[in-house]
Amino acid sequence: MKRVVVAAAVIERGGAFLLARRLEGTHLAGHWEFPGGKLHEGETLEECLAREIREELDAAIEVGEEILATIHDYPDRSVELRFFRCLLLGEPRPVMGQEMRWVARADLGAVPLPPADAELAGLLISRSV
Repeated sequence: MKRVVVAAAVIERGGAFLLARRLEGTHLAGHWEFPGGKLHEGETLEECLAREIREELDAAIEVGEEILATIHDYPDRSVELRFFRCLLLGEPRPVMGQEMRWVARADLGAVPLPPADAELAGLLISRSV
């Protein structure tokens, strides 16, 4: 099974986390996720994350420490997710037609997240990261 490496930004502001909704026609359409995307050949994870946030949310970020690495096998693909704490440098705005919202820590469990994001959501809800 092909493995896809994805870098995702954990951006917190005022006790809430920035989430974006996956577009119709994409894998796991309609789910909310921590913004980020697929690693391109020759990129570092940090470069990938900065590029994806710029492309998706028209914002610059400062990439901090990695807080979780996990692998999730879907029926059609395996995803290696690398989550990094990030600081926004500017105000994000969704430029690809996707929805974006800030979700309070306590509400993360009520938002439909991809199965691969569940472990991170559990850590954030319990405040262990």
